[in-house]
Amino acid sequence: MKKKISLLLCLIFTVLTMSACGGDPKTEDYYGLTYSDLQEVAEINVTQLTAYSPEELQIAAASITDELTLKLVQGWMTTTESLGTYEGLDELVVAKANGTVTVDQYVNYPGRQVVVSFVWNYDYELEQLVVTDVTVDLVYTLGEKMEKAALNTLMGMGTVFAVLILISIIIYCFRFIGDIQNIGKKKKTEETAAPQAPQVEETPLTDDLELIAVISAAIAASEGTSTDSFVVRSIHRR
Repeated sequence: MKKKISLLLCLIFTVLTMSACGGDPKTEDYYGLTYSDLQEVAEINVTQLTAYSPEELQIAAASITDELTLKLVQGWMTTTESLGTYEGLDELVVAKANGTVTVDQYVNYPGRQVVVSFVWNYDYELEQLVVTDVTVDLVYTLGEKMEKAALNTLMGMGTVFAVLILISIIIYCFRFIGDIQNIGKKKKTEETAAPQAPQVEETPLTDDLELIAVISAAIAASEGTSTDSFVVRSIHRR
């Protein structure tokens, strides 16, 4: 019996949750604002943007001091500059979660949609919603999103492979650095181990002649003879 009651309570809770999720956004309370209030703000801003030419918007942007307004104008000019003629407003989508309300106003152009998104946050000091951000973006089809995702994937994979190839080349070049170092060490070792040729001390010829003359004179004096008959065959130094 208890199990049946538990199952019944779970079923009731599930039904209530689904009913709450499927509530009409036009009847929701958005922290003191209604769906009509949010719609009015979005439509007024977009309608004012469409009323001016790109040249007029550029002139107006030069005198805007509010950051959010300037961001809206610049985003609108950048996004719609090549879309052609404005064709009117489309659906308005409002989402509410944790003190934040997002309002997406879709705008029609030939073959393309633009979405202007207003982000409202609840200010607890002012006790009301205030706009904290605004963006203007193109609405992409499913095919365009798939194509963009595929290009991003290819670019990411290409970058990874390029880095891997570069790392492989650097690692491969390390072997040549080692070979160059080994060649330098081998050459230095060979120069150190090479035998040195004996150096022969050369005696100047002038010194030998003087020595011969002195020896010849000494012998001639001791023998009482002349040096004309002396012949010096060799000189040995010690």
